[in-house]
Amino acid sequence: MSSRTVAWILAAAVAVYLVLTAARAWVLIATGDPVPVLLGLSVIVIPLIGAWLLWRELAFGFRTQALGRQLGAESGLPVDDLPRTPSGRVERDAADTRFREYETAVQLAPDDWRAWYRLAIGYDDARDRKRARAAMRTAIRLHDAEG
Repeated sequence: MSSRTVAWILAAAVAVYLVLTAARAWVLIATGDPVPVLLGLSVIVIPLIGAWLLWRELAFGFRTQALGRQLGAESGLPVDDLPRTPSGRVERDAADTRFREYETAVQLAPDDWRAWYRLAIGYDDARDRKRARAAMRTAIRLHDAEG
């Protein structure tokens, strides 16, 4: 099963959860009694935050995918030729070496979304997901400003 399929299944499960939680909150609010109404209002916050987070993550994925397609059409995607461990992860030393190349490219062209996209891949290969996502957000912001 592809990661995209898994993402859609998880998004659907979260959406169902959010709808059920909102329905329970509405039942509490509809009673008209002060305590259940306040509880229902506080419970409704959970699906609202959840819906916002779900939308944010899906939008991030769509934007990342769109940038990847554009970079691929420009033949600018990095070649996936790094050696891997038996588990399929990129070997750490190779990832670090490639990362330094991407980092240098960003230092030379800090306003180039393509360099930031490749840096995000470098962070991901080096198993630093937090910085990979931050670099990808920068790539998206620069791409949008360019357009």
